[in-house]
Amino acid sequence: MLQLDLSGHLAVVTGGSGQLGREICRTLARGGADVVVHYFSHSEKAEQIRDEILAMGRRSMAVKADITKEADVMAMRDAIRAELGDPDIICNNAVIQYQWVPVLEQGLDDYRSQFESCVMQNVLMAKAFVPAMVEKNWGRVIATNTECAMQCFEGQSAYVSGKRGMDGVLRVLAKEVGPHEITVNQVAPGYTISEDNPGDPNDPGEMAYTQRVPMKRRGVSQNIANAVAFLASDMASYITGLYMPVCGGNEMPRI
Repeated sequence: MLQLDLSGHLAVVTGGSGQLGREICRTLARGGADVVVHYFSHSEKAEQIRDEILAMGRRSMAVKADITKEADVMAMRDAIRAELGDPDIICNNAVIQYQWVPVLEQGLDDYRSQFESCVMQNVLMAKAFVPAMVEKNWGRVIATNTECAMQCFEGQSAYVSGKRGMDGVLRVLAKEVGPHEITVNQVAPGYTISEDNPGDPNDPGEMAYTQRVPMKRRGVSQNIANAVAFLASDMASYITGLYMPVCGGNEMPRI
């Protein structure tokens, strides 16, 4: 019987206090990993998840950092190293939300924030944590992208520009670190139900969305967390450079 076993590994999840991040943290811990819960402003939720992980018998800590600032990311690395050691799984999941409006109306700061939170987060996390993976000759880099990166719908320009930019960085990184048994992959959620956003099946917008989805329903955070755990495991040891939609078939990369 196949089993997903992350025992002996240490993961850090950026945005670990957020809606999706909390489920990723819990799922990696259930798989056997020790988990660092990163947060920026929601300290109480980060500490709650940390305590849940500790109750499972795993090691954990909550750490604050601005993932768009090099000094913060490096300080986070040093704090984790001092308390728990060097992570060999990084889940770059933190996101900056903004209002979706047409290109001609979108503020320039929105484009800058998406570049910093999508592209620079992945660059800084790689610079901070991948060198230790190279020394170990094992590692996993997993980033949260979005189905929107393929859709390019109206109003999504800033968000899509950041997510498509990170896709390019991560594909190059996958080629550069592959010889060291480090995989680099992305999960791409759709419009997902979470603890804080349970959804309303009678909402016209939600009904329109689910009608487009081949499976005729929205996914839940656990679906995405399961994909992350799989990509972190040895079962996915020969999968790298992947953009994996987890959206019920709403987007299907073509050949």
